[in-house]
Amino acid sequence: MLPIDFVLRRIIAKGTLEVTDHRGQRHVIGDGTDPKVSIRITDKWFATKLALSPSVTIGESYMDGTLKLTNDASIYNFLEILLMNVGGGDYPLINRIFMALDTMFRRLQQFNPARRSKANVAHHYDLSGGLYELFLDPDKQYSCAYFDTPESDLATAQEDKKYHIAAKLLLDKGLRVLDIGSGWGGLGLYLAHQFGACVTGITLSEEQHKISNQRAQENNLQDCAEFRLHDYRTLEGEFDRIVSVGMFEHVGAGHYQAFFDKIRNLLTEDGVALLHTIGRSGPPLSTDAWTRKYIFPGGSMPSLSDTAPAIEKAGLVVTDIEFLGRHYAETLRHWQINFRANRNKVRDIYDERFCRMWEYYLAGAEASFRYLGLTVFQIQLARRQDAVPMTRDYIAETEAKLKNPRSERQRAA
Repeated sequence: MLPIDFVLRRIIAKGTLEVTDHRGQRHVIGDGTDPKVSIRITDKWFATKLALSPSVTIGESYMDGTLKLTNDASIYNFLEILLMNVGGGDYPLINRIFMALDTMFRRLQQFNPARRSKANVAHHYDLSGGLYELFLDPDKQYSCAYFDTPESDLATAQEDKKYHIAAKLLLDKGLRVLDIGSGWGGLGLYLAHQFGACVTGITLSEEQHKISNQRAQENNLQDCAEFRLHDYRTLEGEFDRIVSVGMFEHVGAGHYQAFFDKIRNLLTEDGVALLHTIGRSGPPLSTDAWTRKYIFPGGSMPSLSDTAPAIEKAGLVVTDIEFLGRHYAETLRHWQINFRANRNKVRDIYDERFCRMWEYYLAGAEASFRYLGLTVFQIQLARRQDAVPMTRDYIAETEAKLKNPRSERQRAA
């Protein structure tokens, strides 16, 4: 059994962590500066398990209540101290060894044939629809928002995200648009309503499929927005525009080539595609073990070095790349505020352990975007490099028109 201060002193150099162990002994670790967090550990094997598997140990200990915050700090504050210290890759040797071994098996961990993909999606997205309504924006956008200004609220930032994506898609009336991983239909319905596009959305989530088509009916968009329960690998047809937001993380490294091959086959010769995905700014790694186990089984955090070769082999041209990692950190901060405000309602749907699991998930994700090199890629793709304008000016110009339709009509008059 390892002493708790022996393990934590090899992790924490900055900030201050006060730990009361299972014997009631108090340990102060760090340099005495802010942030300062106090925790109590009731599991005598915590330090040993922490040395072997930090993520799973901390996550499960918080879920089970054997790790408790004893001051006014939140689980985010605790994770911030940990990740700000290891954000530069300065993990203890034993953790680096286990991470390297874990990464060796990442393709097996992310093996996602059709049946397994559907089960993985159901694990997360077929939870009670009431849960997502308690922390997302009114349009139920469950992906990185776009904070045009730091003062933007969540709903505005999610609207701005849709404007940003639409601008990059160079949309026009009657274009056939495929939305891979269409969620609860918000983006597809927006593109159909705003641009008169003919949208086909596909998802593997039974819950999302049902709600998307209900929303299409309620908004009288059923003739131009159809949502199917369909795997992208078996889809046929031809589309002028293809968009995928927050779905590529579920594809898996061993399936990247099949994904981009399918994009090319479905895209018209002069078409444009946009991939919006969580990714890593560093080299490929295995997905965090706790996240794989409890939140996104089969999930991956692709790096550019993962995706670029598959894009090239598919015969696609990268026409634009943008990085939005800080935007996702802010999105997650807003989600946590909403979750905390509605925590009792979440507990009524599930239970206390579920609440702690999701608190840990949202807090850990925000800290990872701030300290561990997670980011968001928006990769614009085409079959021809002249499918998009030579400069990026069109993006800002289109966004301005979408945000200010009245002034645009006045100028036209």
